[in-house]
Amino acid sequence: EYGLSIRRVQRAIDDARRAGYLGERVLGSSFAFDIEVKKGAGAYVCGDETALIESIEGKRGYPRIKPPYPGSVGLWGRPTVVNNVETLANVPPIVLRGADWYRSFGTEKSPGTKVYTILGHVRNPGAVEVEMGTPLRSLIETFGGGVRDGNRFKGALIGGAAGAFVDADALDVAMDFEALNERSAVLGSGAVLVFDDSVSMVDVLKEVLRFFRHETCGQCAPCRLGTVRLVEIVDRIADGYGTREDAELLRAVATMMRDTSLCPLGQSPIVPIATALDRFGKDFAARIAQGAPAGRH
Repeated sequence: EYGLSIRRVQRAIDDARRAGYLGERVLGSSFAFDIEVKKGAGAYVCGDETALIESIEGKRGYPRIKPPYPGSVGLWGRPTVVNNVETLANVPPIVLRGADWYRSFGTEKSPGTKVYTILGHVRNPGAVEVEMGTPLRSLIETFGGGVRDGNRFKGALIGGAAGAFVDADALDVAMDFEALNERSAVLGSGAVLVFDDSVSMVDVLKEVLRFFRHETCGQCAPCRLGTVRLVEIVDRIADGYGTREDAELLRAVATMMRDTSLCPLGQSPIVPIATALDRFGKDFAARIAQGAPAGRH
């Protein structure tokens, strides 16, 4: 899916190999180190490290049963450490400038910086790297240019599809692991999807749950069946046929999935569901009370 990124990374690898930084004898030494780009098929489930390893090995991206963990039995049965690009990109400056320099940014328990993508109803969507602990309000107003079209901030989905919904009470919360955890939210990928007051969170949650239904690998029954049930329930609510019991049924099904699914994909829907219901319950109550449009059965 990421053709431009693949081309750029491959070009950098080729340049490094020509310069002698990669290969069997790095800079003429006996040290061997190499990098290879493996293209996947855009599967969200490969965010699970064992599914990613399966994909690299040329197999379908199914999560493995753990233990054993990749640190013991990983890629091709060898001990493997899996890290994301953002983590790896932090290594060179730490090596060059030291841990104390890195810890001069951010907070005591969440040092360093974080890349955030600011999306949705903001004037200037994009990516920004700031210190850990930067308030959500600063991300939206200083870097995102504020809520667009003169509308008011209603809420945000933080951390991607598997993240948490927050309301205006969270605008001054520090964007770091500890502060967000205290609000039952997660930092996740650093995605901040902003919504203005024209949006019903019922419709937003519906799209999130449809995404999970589409991306489930289907290997385990709780996720394979649970994601379908979640969409059926939220569709009833969104279409005006839902009941108050349906809202709690969403939570119950997602809780079952959290406790029984094989990997984080099936374990994740409880977070957006619970935070949407808890913080934007009025949207769900209004849609249920509104009922189905006239003429629909």
